[in-house]
Amino acid sequence: MTLEEIHGQQPMPAGQDWLQGAGTALHELLVSAQRRGCLTAGVYESAKLMNVDPDNVAFCVLAADQEDEGDIALQIHFTLIQAFCCENDIDIVRVNDVAKLAAIVGPSEDSGEPRDLHCILITNPNEEGWKDPALEKLNMFCEESRNVNDWVPTITLPE
Repeated sequence: MTLEEIHGQQPMPAGQDWLQGAGTALHELLVSAQRRGCLTAGVYESAKLMNVDPDNVAFCVLAADQEDEGDIALQIHFTLIQAFCCENDIDIVRVNDVAKLAAIVGPSEDSGEPRDLHCILITNPNEEGWKDPALEKLNMFCEESRNVNDWVPTITLPE
């Protein structure tokens, strides 16, 4: 019996197609979560939310560009966030293009200023029965990645 048979789903697409599907699903999830008010952006804001209400966090996105890779403080924050997510069974992915993420999420609704997009949390809305197909696809992508020992997979956002 295969994992697909157990979950009653179609087999996972192979290679690059599946990775592109994950990027599209992440784009859809971010747009949907922002529309529903279920998106928290910023390393410090995310850390506060995870400390107060970890059970409400459904998904985590860490983003860094090439120039951010040398930022030791940011890398320490990422390590702590990853550990927290693993401990609390929160799926987590990395994105290597903060500019694409900013184009999807946009500026802060309050001030209109650019916001810290190095960490984005998707929380569960107060609505009962909210099931986002994009979130389900990403959860499955993360599960499959963990099966091949890729605990924090990197996703490329679509153009």
